[in-house]
Amino acid sequence: MLTLDNSFIQDPHVVYERLRRQGPAEPVLMWGGARVWMVTRYEEARALLADPRLKKDGPTATRLLPPHLDRSIGSVLGDNMLFKDPPDHTRLRRFVSAAFTTHSVKRLRPAIVRIADDLLDDIDLQGDVDLMRAYAQPLPVRVIGELLGVPPGAQDAFMSLVVPIFTSTDQDELRTARTGLTALLRTIVAAKRSAPHGDVLSSLVHQRDNGDRLSEGELLGTAFLLIIAGYDTTVNLIGNGVLTLLRNPDQLRAVRADRTLLPVAVEEILRYESPLNTATVRLTSEPIPLGDIVIPANEVVLIGLLGANRDELRFADPHLFDVSRPDNRHLAFGHGIHHCLGAPLARMEGEIALDRMLSRYDDIRLASTSSLTYRPSTLMRGLQELPVTVRATNPRPVTDADRGQMMGMVTGL
Repeated sequence: MLTLDNSFIQDPHVVYERLRRQGPAEPVLMWGGARVWMVTRYEEARALLADPRLKKDGPTATRLLPPHLDRSIGSVLGDNMLFKDPPDHTRLRRFVSAAFTTHSVKRLRPAIVRIADDLLDDIDLQGDVDLMRAYAQPLPVRVIGELLGVPPGAQDAFMSLVVPIFTSTDQDELRTARTGLTALLRTIVAAKRSAPHGDVLSSLVHQRDNGDRLSEGELLGTAFLLIIAGYDTTVNLIGNGVLTLLRNPDQLRAVRADRTLLPVAVEEILRYESPLNTATVRLTSEPIPLGDIVIPANEVVLIGLLGANRDELRFADPHLFDVSRPDNRHLAFGHGIHHCLGAPLARMEGEIALDRMLSRYDDIRLASTSSLTYRPSTLMRGLQELPVTVRATNPRPVTDADRGQMMGMVTGL
């Protein structure tokens, strides 16, 4: 039986192609020898993502975390809609949907542009950088801080606590970061009870639905979920996107020449090198037939999003990266009731991050010819580091926010 070991982490596409040929679902072994059913074809993956016979199960998900991760993280995250089924999921998602409006996302665009430009200013001074550490990681966490309403004076502490939770393999560092972030969020929530602002966390704290409101545990769990959904996916979208463009110079040239291709290019990045390798685990509540195969009841199911997004039966030339691909209904953000609420924000961040980089640098290239390493996770598809060399021949682009600031200075004279 196939084991999802480090070779799978580093090159999952070979494994997925083999599994798709074998059938719609195959038993495989995860970290520590846990047996799960892996689904790798698009049609079956999409159907199962919306199948109510597959249940979310927080304790099972925690048990299947890789051994180097602190399993207590799973228990903290458990009190949110990611690990819930209806009616609990319906109730919690209703609260988040009301707070996570189109307006609350769109209002972040000027802030995202500013954050991206500030980070690129620092990169200009270096030339050779690890793009993950210098750009892909700090950009989303600062945006999440803006979204949640983390006070400016706490932004640095917020970032220093969030990043290790996703990047560290040291158990003590993970526990310290988790404890510190929980305490910081409790402090921020308490402040917003007495002085709310126009941010998502204030909305969640004060929102009522027919007299119902989120408990303290649900508030913290939902905040953690928004951090997860808004951080790791976007980090990997930026990192995987830049690497894929650099490895496909003809497509990079096309996007440089025509920025209107960026929205479609981001969708193709999401399909071709999905930030999520697999969906979070599900548990069968009854036997589920898939073609000639029947997955028994009480079995763990892992849906390979990355595999489904390169299914030869769904996409023409699926291993070809094409920024003008006309049909691109990928599963990178899932499907069904658990479809990612933060997808519009991740897309916007990805487009802005790539656009600002291309506007700033005429020349971006890999700084090392050695093979790149992916993080040890079956859930996420993300690089450990991305060393690049950049040449800033263009001045910092002037934004609408810059123009507004300059006009304010002139009118104030």
